[in-house]
Amino acid sequence: MRISDMIEDFIKEMFSEEDEFIEIQRNDLAQHFNCVPSQINYVISTRFNPSQGYYVESKRGGGGHIKIKKINITKSNYLMHAISSIGNKLTSQEVDIFISNFLSSNIISKIEAKLLKVATSDNVLTIPQEYKDSLRANIFKNMLINLVNE
Repeated sequence: MRISDMIEDFIKEMFSEEDEFIEIQRNDLAQHFNCVPSQINYVISTRFNPSQGYYVESKRGGGGHIKIKKINITKSNYLMHAISSIGNKLTSQEVDIFISNFLSSNIISKIEAKLLKVATSDNVLTIPQEYKDSLRANIFKNMLINLVNE
């Protein structure tokens, strides 16, 4: 398990059922994991953002006080936010990131994830390379729109 994954799991475990938010000190967490504070910043900025259901307040000084609030997001809101964040082109790696985030937030099932992945894979998109990312974005957005209505 990578240190980033361990930090993410540790922070998520700090939330209990009734907690709306948690407060942590960046330096204390860095000491706990024997890493630099910028590693904590990286984990928080990439794995605790609004599209993943979190709001982060960060204050500089005094060890770097961080307040992470869980946002109550519905499946439809989550998917609509993702759809609106997708541009005109989407790489297969970007699709993988979206799918991974959806799975970790329990927005889609493993079967839905597999279908999204297969439908947008380079093996299926047998068109010239310069058109693949545009077509992939259109297919992915349309599939997500159909999941919103569930």
